[in-house]
Amino acid sequence: MGEHVIKLPDVGEGVAEAELVEWHVKVGDLVREDTVLAAVMTDKATVEIPSPVDGEILWLGAEIGDTVAIGSPIVRLKVAGEGNVKVETGGDSAPKAEALAKSAEPKAEAQPSTPKPASKPAEAPAKVSPAAAPKAMRPASISGAPRAEGEKPLASPAVRLRAKEAGIDLRQVLGSGPAGRISHEDLDAFVARGPQLARAIGLAQKDGVEDIKVVGLRRKIAEKMSLAKSRIPHITYVEEIDVTALEELRATLNKEKRGDRPKLTLLPFLMRAMVKAIAEQPNLNALFDDEAGVIHQHEGIHIGIAAQTPNGLVVPVVKHAEARDLWDSAAEVNRLADAAKAGTASREELSGSTITITSLGAMGGVATTPVINYPEVAIVGVNKIMVRPVWDGTQFIPRKMMNLSSSFDHRVIDGWDAAVFVQRIRALLETPALIFVD
Repeated sequence: MGEHVIKLPDVGEGVAEAELVEWHVKVGDLVREDTVLAAVMTDKATVEIPSPVDGEILWLGAEIGDTVAIGSPIVRLKVAGEGNVKVETGGDSAPKAEALAKSAEPKAEAQPSTPKPASKPAEAPAKVSPAAAPKAMRPASISGAPRAEGEKPLASPAVRLRAKEAGIDLRQVLGSGPAGRISHEDLDAFVARGPQLARAIGLAQKDGVEDIKVVGLRRKIAEKMSLAKSRIPHITYVEEIDVTALEELRATLNKEKRGDRPKLTLLPFLMRAMVKAIAEQPNLNALFDDEAGVIHQHEGIHIGIAAQTPNGLVVPVVKHAEARDLWDSAAEVNRLADAAKAGTASREELSGSTITITSLGAMGGVATTPVINYPEVAIVGVNKIMVRPVWDGTQFIPRKMMNLSSSFDHRVIDGWDAAVFVQRIRALLETPALIFVD
C-alpha cells in the first residue's frame, strides 16, 4: 500500500489561489477514480476537484472558507501500489492515527457481549408498562420539551424508523428505558397524548445560536455589495410606467408560436428600450475607475441580468445587446439564466457588464433601492406589474402599471440626466411600437 497526494490543480488562466467552498468526502471515506472530492471557487466560477485514483481518504488539507494556493496539497489517500509520495516510517503518523482511532470507536448499536457467570443469579426485572410506570418516569407527566437543546435521544433503529415514518421528533419523546432509551411503548404514549405537548413545545423558549461561516459566493456577494455602498453615492429614481399596451403586444407575439423564437418576457423589451436610451445618453453605459479618476465609456452595451440561483445572486451578461433583436435578446437571457441556475456559467459569461437590470419578478414589490453593480454607474430595477385604476380625464379605467426603480452613481451622473434616461425608457415602453423604429 502507498499514499497519493492530490494538489489543487490550475483551475483557470491567471488564477493563483481558490477558496474551498465544499467538501464531498471525509477522512475514512473510500473513493473511486473521478469521485468529486471538493469544490473550489475562483471569482464567481465554481470548479469541482475529482480524484485521479481509487483509495481511502487519510487527510484533508483545508477547511471550508480557506483560501488555498494552486499546487498546495489538499487531500492524501491510501492507495494500492506505491502511490506518488514516499512514506517515511518515522514521519507524521497523525492521519494514520486518526484513521485508526476512527475504526476503534465503539459502534452505536453494538451487540451485547456474553455476560460472565455470576455467583448468584440475579432476578430478571419485572417489565413495567407505561401506564404502570412511576409518575416521574411516565412521559405523559411532561408539559414541555423533555430534552435540553443538543441532547440526542437513544432509540433502536426500529424505533427510529417508526418515528421517522410517523413524523415524530424523537427529541420530544421521553424514554422510559435505561438512560432514557425510547421504546415502542414510549412512542405509543407520545401519540396518545395528542397535541397537548406539541402546543407546549411550540411555545417553548429557544436559546440556541447557529454560527454560519460566510464563504464562497455569499462572501463574494457581501464584499461586492459593501464595496458598492461604501464607495458609490447612490441616487435612486422611481417612475411609474403604464405597460398595458406592452403586455398586449407581448401576448400577441407569444401567440405566434415559431420554433426559432423563444417566449417573450418583459426583459427583452426593456433591454431594447435601454439600448435606444443609451444611444442618446452614452455616459450611462460606463464604468467609473474612481481610483484613477477615469470614466470608461463603452460603445458596446453589455447588459448584466441579476439572477437569483440556489447558491446566491449572480449576474450573467448579455454581450452586445445593441446588436441583438427582441428574440435574440430573449434567447440569450434564457440561455444564461439556465446556465447560472445550473452552476455551469463560465467566468466570461458572468463578467464584463456595463449596465445592469435587476428584477424580482412577481416578488418585485412596489419600489426598491437597487445597489449599483460596481464599478458601473447605473442599474435599472423592475418592480412587479399591478392592475391599478387610472384617471383618463373622464373616468377611472384599469391599467397595468409597473414601477422602475433605478439607481445611479451621483458622482458622475446628475439627477437630471438620470431622470431623462428613465423618462426615455418610459416613453418607449408605454408606446412599444417605438422600440421597433430605427
